[in-house]
Amino acid sequence: MIYCTDFSTINIHKFFKPGDISAMSGINPYIEKQEFELPKVNYRITFLPMKKNVEVFSAEIPTEGDGLPGSILNTALSAGIDMEHSCGGVCACSTCHIIVRQGLDSCNESTDDEEDMLDLAPGLEPQSRLACQCVPDGSQDIIVEIPEWNRNLVSETH
Repeated sequence: MIYCTDFSTINIHKFFKPGDISAMSGINPYIEKQEFELPKVNYRITFLPMKKNVEVFSAEIPTEGDGLPGSILNTALSAGIDMEHSCGGVCACSTCHIIVRQGLDSCNESTDDEEDMLDLAPGLEPQSRLACQCVPDGSQDIIVEIPEWNRNLVSETH
């Protein structure tokens, strides 16, 4: 058992090899494979309540990082929008819960695994999705709302 009262002195490299830390996000091997198609046309995502518009160019879809390639989470993070995602975007929590206010029809279908995780999120609505699993096909612009309880205004990297 390890006892530590000053967490700022913990060197995480004693517990993980440097390559392991980035490998914590990626694909969850315990859930069914998500089917999606990356957009072939440009589209826009508007994030509420901050009213930030992100132009998504089909030739520059983010395919690395947290969440499925081209997911709303992946796109938000690539655009500098801070969005909670405690599990690293692998559909193992509900912290990236969003509400798709417009354009839900252009997004991939949710899986049973995603629905199970959404059941843990407060404030569910019929248009609720996990941003890490929701991949728009680009056929229409998207408006998503990040629920108030899910906005982290405190930076942990200060």
